[in-house]
Amino acid sequence: MTEVTGAAQLQAWRDGVMPPVEEVRPGLWSIPLPLPRNPLRYVLVYALECDGGIALVDAGWNTEEAWATLGAGLETLGATVEQVTGVLVTHIHPDHYGLAARIREASGAWVALHPADAAVLPERYEEVDALLDRMASLLRACGVPQLELDELSAASMSIRQFVEVTQPDRLLDDGDVVPLGGRELRAVWTPGHSPGHLCFYDATHRLLLAGDHVLPRITPNISVHAQQRPNPLAEFLDALQKVRGLDVDEVLPAHEYRFRNLAGRVDDLLLHHAERLSVIEAMVAATPGITCWDLTVALPWSRAWPDIPPFMRRAANGETLAHLMVLLAAGRVARHGGEPWHWVPPSGSRRGDGLWRL
Repeated sequence: MTEVTGAAQLQAWRDGVMPPVEEVRPGLWSIPLPLPRNPLRYVLVYALECDGGIALVDAGWNTEEAWATLGAGLETLGATVEQVTGVLVTHIHPDHYGLAARIREASGAWVALHPADAAVLPERYEEVDALLDRMASLLRACGVPQLELDELSAASMSIRQFVEVTQPDRLLDDGDVVPLGGRELRAVWTPGHSPGHLCFYDATHRLLLAGDHVLPRITPNISVHAQQRPNPLAEFLDALQKVRGLDVDEVLPAHEYRFRNLAGRVDDLLLHHAERLSVIEAMVAATPGITCWDLTVALPWSRAWPDIPPFMRRAANGETLAHLMVLLAAGRVARHGGEPWHWVPPSGSRRGDGLWRL
């Protein structure tokens, strides 16, 4: 059972409003930035007062509203955007990376990413044609009907407007220590939600700035898609175990609210995925030859399928495929066929190598 420590954040979540700027620890502030037309409503950017300036963990979407809100939030702690010296990006999704370039232009701050996320930046946000082709090919292999294929393969393109692309000045790998002038954060590579997702661990104050890796209420989307690693859910589950072993008093996530009992929340997430794996395995056994898309449509989600918009339908399909890849690697299901793939119980069928490559 997790213990909510961000009481004001939780109340704001329940009330459907923006939470306040808060000083989480001396010199460590939580600044919520708005997310337009998004059910998450806001992303929590963390500002650390350091010798010589301010370091940010994450940066928000590139909108005028988010930019103004960031400036106002920094004013609360007596600072300005021009005093930001560094931006540690947990991952390259627009709500975490979108404003990084604009912050650097205003302040000269360095921007840091994990190499695996940095490697996919150009194709993700600039030269996207090859990515769209590969995404369409993957969706066809999943059995997505032609009527929905074009819309789903391009479903993420609308949020490119919330990103100003910039290459990182620093690459942070697993275990790298970031000295911030009076503070020290250690990068913890936690792939799954993105190939290069990072958490940042403050051992001195027993804090984990968790990005989207561990959230207090919802499970992060772990999808197989055209820029993912072959078995992202398996890596995510391993990364959950990695952070579970850290000495952490409080978790500072990028969404929702702060909480305690990291180990308990990790156990909840592990149980959720174990149950989901069992449900999908049983569905394959009951309907041999089913496609990933048909599994996705048949699975229970947080809302009725007709109410799920195209981008979230694609994410749901990617989640289903991520679970199938774990089952395939474990020999609990098998895959055959060219296009689309058909999923069957392993007995009497040729088993795959557990990896997806396009």
